[in-house]
Amino acid sequence: MASSRDRQRKLARAKLDRQLARRAAAAKRRRQIQAGVGAAVVLALIVAGSAWALGAFDSEPKKQAAEDTCLWTPQDATANTNLKDVSTPATTGLPTSGTRAMTITTNQGGPITADLDLAAAPCGAASISFLAGKSFYDNTKCHEITTEGALRCGDPSGSGIGGPTYSFYDENVPTAPEASPSASPAPAQAPAYPKGTVAMIGNPPGSNGSQFLIFFKDFNPAKPAYTVVGKVTGGLDVVDKLGALPTVDNGSGAKVKPKTDVVIQSLTVGEPNAAPAATSAPAASPSAG
Repeated sequence: MASSRDRQRKLARAKLDRQLARRAAAAKRRRQIQAGVGAAVVLALIVAGSAWALGAFDSEPKKQAAEDTCLWTPQDATANTNLKDVSTPATTGLPTSGTRAMTITTNQGGPITADLDLAAAPCGAASISFLAGKSFYDNTKCHEITTEGALRCGDPSGSGIGGPTYSFYDENVPTAPEASPSASPAPAQAPAYPKGTVAMIGNPPGSNGSQFLIFFKDFNPAKPAYTVVGKVTGGLDVVDKLGALPTVDNGSGAKVKPKTDVVIQSLTVGEPNAAPAATSAPAASPSAG
């Protein structure tokens, strides 16, 4: 039979084992809590660092750069002395809806008025508007009456290769006429460039600057190549008159130069108009001269 002292020792040993077990469990809990807190701190630091890098703590929010509406390609005036440097239009903040009224007064009567289409040809309209504000077109000649049925204007040098010291790409070129799937003629289609159309013309093609065409008759090429920038709204009778002028050799063997000088005395462009571009046919108005 175990003595009283042995029983006391066993009880004391059991008590110590229980205490050691409780301490081990408590230590394990502390380690788990510390690990959880540490992970939370690390995560919070990562989130805060990312937010700081993205500018969340900036005193003023960063503004996103405005996207360019138009891109203007520099042209070398030393390589082409027919170019005239008047700087370049803005690239952002340009109107892209509605119309702007263009008014042309010539020495052969007028005025000729047209609506520039800001939605379909924002860059062409922006270029003409910018150059008009610089008086770029004033006292310049419409140097050609084209075989396509258009008056060609906007080159201060009158050479056909003049313009500003920048260019821009085509943006509103009509699609080519659809071919008939059968041997029978295709149904009548609207011309790509109806009478009264105002279009940009570049040299080389696709490199537009200041030169433009005003069509005095319908033109429907197999492969359209001109950016449509607007349409005549008044003075179409003046355009008819100019288109009927006799022509002479332009010095390069082409009989396209007006025998009588056609001088743009002034070309102005009004402020943007929120109204959509007119869809009706260009209208004629009485000649002032």
